[in-house]
Amino acid sequence: MKSKNIILIICIIIVLGLIGFVCYGYFMKQNEKQIQNPIATIEVEGYGTMKVELYPDIAPNTVKNFITLSNNGFYNGLTFHRIVKDFMIQGGDPEGTGSGGASLADIDTSIEKDSDEDKEYAIKGEFIVNGYEDNTLRHEKGVISMARSDYSAYGKTTEGYNSASSQFFIMTENTPSLNGSYAAFGKVVEGLDVLEKIANAKIKEEEDESAEASTPEEPPVITSITVDTFGVNYKKPETIEPFDINSWFMSQYGIG
Repeated sequence: MKSKNIILIICIIIVLGLIGFVCYGYFMKQNEKQIQNPIATIEVEGYGTMKVELYPDIAPNTVKNFITLSNNGFYNGLTFHRIVKDFMIQGGDPEGTGSGGASLADIDTSIEKDSDEDKEYAIKGEFIVNGYEDNTLRHEKGVISMARSDYSAYGKTTEGYNSASSQFFIMTENTPSLNGSYAAFGKVVEGLDVLEKIANAKIKEEEDESAEASTPEEPPVITSITVDTFGVNYKKPETIEPFDINSWFMSQYGIG
């Protein structure tokens, strides 16, 4: 009789354990559903507002970087300096030339701007050809992605993969050739009409016919970018030291 009671108690414990496990799994799923993706609001002077849903499950560090820069006011007053018809619009360069980026002080307010600690930084590219398998977001119209350098012609392919900083672009047409090669991290969910207006800004004519005609006569100004994280703390991004192509060139020729 005693052994039967022990077996019964063990069975009850197992059943209660299974019920607890199922309830815990259900609770976790419900909790995950309640976490809303962050929404970036991009105000463009004279054009209107775009709202962009960011996907931290697809490109977590890229999203952290964009959120931190945005909510620190980095993008306020910058421009969309490059617009390629039927392709994309590109912004986020403090120099407005396509060659600038952010520094550590832009993502860490404890670092004084232009101090010895304040150095340029980059983030690792979260996309398939760079060994990151979780990013399957396609470069379709409205998708936002990180701009980066291309050093493959110099045999420095990986350095180019890991060179993104602050510049981003928003697709104005589907472009499958970029899939898996750039870190897409969100999509426009409101304001596609604003995206169209920016995409149709008047472009300067190039004297050299072989040059890309992509510089707006009056670059659209980003009044502000702010991100609502809905109470989630995404923290600062992980950074790496960027590859210095100019120093590398000089070293090849024994200069410096």
